Amino acid sequence: MSNSPERSTQRVTVRLRVALFAAAVMVAAAGCHVVDYTPRYGEGEIGIFDDLFTVSVIDDQRVVAAGAHGSIYWTEDGGDNWQRANTDTDRFLYGISMGDSKRGWAVGQSGTILYTTDGGHSWKTQYNSKADEGSHLFDVHAIDGMRAWVVGEWGTRIYTDDGGETWQDRSIPVTVSHPMFVWLSASDQDKVRRGEIVYEDVGLNNVYCRPAPSKRCWIVGEFGYIFYSDDEGETWVRGEIQGEVRIDPIQLGYDKIALPKDSIPPLRELAEAIADESHLNVLIDPFVSEREVATYADPEDPSELFDLLSARIDETRSILEEAGILFDRLRMPNKPPWDYEDFVADDPEFLDRYIAGRIAEHPMVKVSVIQNPYLFTVNFADDDHGLISGLGGVILRSDDAGRTWTYEDTNWKQAFFAIQANPTRSIAIGEKGLVRYSTDGGSTWLEMGEDRFPTIFTFMRDLGFDAKGRAGFIVGQDGMVLRSTDGGKRWSQVLPPKDRRRVRS
Repeated sequence: MSNSPERSTQRVTVRLRVALFAAAVMVAAAGCHVVDYTPRYGEGEIGIFDDLFTVSVIDDQRVVAAGAHGSIYWTEDGGDNWQRANTDTDRFLYGISMGDSKRGWAVGQSGTILYTTDGGHSWKTQYNSKADEGSHLFDVHAIDGMRAWVVGEWGTRIYTDDGGETWQDRSIPVTVSHPMFVWLSASDQDKVRRGEIVYEDVGLNNVYCRPAPSKRCWIVGEFGYIFYSDDEGETWVRGEIQGEVRIDPIQLGYDKIALPKDSIPPLRELAEAIADESHLNVLIDPFVSEREVATYADPEDPSELFDLLSARIDETRSILEEAGILFDRLRMPNKPPWDYEDFVADDPEFLDRYIAGRIAEHPMVKVSVIQNPYLFTVNFADDDHGLISGLGGVILRSDDAGRTWTYEDTNWKQAFFAIQANPTRSIAIGEKGLVRYSTDGGSTWLEMGEDRFPTIFTFMRDLGFDAKGRAGFIVGQDGMVLRSTDGGKRWSQVLPPKDRRRVRS
């Protein structure tokens, strides 16, 4: 599957920053020495404290966590003592979720799905089609011991209602009318035309469902993707991030390229307003009139029409770049397909469909700000009030069950990897020991004092609380586990033991 150069560049950049983060810190920790990962421990003992990426809190006594090299740790005494579970994989595990006290799932690299029926002590691999495709799975949420949702790369959404015996593929497909269809490879386009499934090139990072009797679920991922469901995932609807900066369409005359002078100040103001908001991109969308189509759209050679559309894009782009918006933040999904001949042989209506989508009542250019944050985790305090954490210090808040979202000011640029929306105290954690809390539903975020939270210089990847909201656990680098017994007001480190913690210079 091929992609637009613009989107591919961003995708690679973001994926490398996120996917390679854990590997980078492991190498740094190892220094110049070769690390030997050969097990040197007895049954159930933890010999090497692996990076932990995910945690599931069953109750105030029972907790399971998972991470690098197929490691799964469990405790049944509130976190005082931990043991390593038996697994049959050494692949990284990115998500874990227990549906009840005995049954649950862990998911990870290359379609790995593990299932436990003994509270996390032992795990067995379950077959699924994503393992055949080699798609990485980033998260799982167990609704109960039989039903679960799993999400991952390539728009992966798979579901089981029989304890994982079978997994139903409900991933996001690309259709002929999808904006990304034009960027597919020729072979993938042929598959779509034949009715075969080709999945969208987007990573879905987290899925969360409220406990029964609620039926509400949410999914978040890269490129600002947010989905919500009111029926436990039978149907999914895109959520909307509000707070966009908008300007009126720029009207142009027939066969005109230069933008009117009075349109330039609003463009510059838009650029200045979002200059420091790296998660916001600018969409440039050019249009022509029917008269211009009649004049320039030669069925045998549409290059003159393409030149007109390209020139209008370039005029708008140059003003935005001069005002401080870098090229990699400019989106032009409807720019002319100069390689149209590669498509029309298999899709005779391709060119007509493109031109029809570029016709407006008047020649113009539409400029809008599009939301493009990389989102890690979604969590809801109740059916209506939820929070999302993301790259670059992003925190989003919803008060309408996830239908709409607004940005909250955290005054921070480091990544928030995980967030917990508790009724009285919400908590967000991230890289380099970053932790913030809120007591007003996420409107304001405060620092924790050293007397309430240990000083940490490594990443914290996930956190969770029991159903009562009292017992909380945070997991992260080098097998680190933090514990709270008072709803997140105070935290202490319980893993690794003090005599096993790495000393950093």
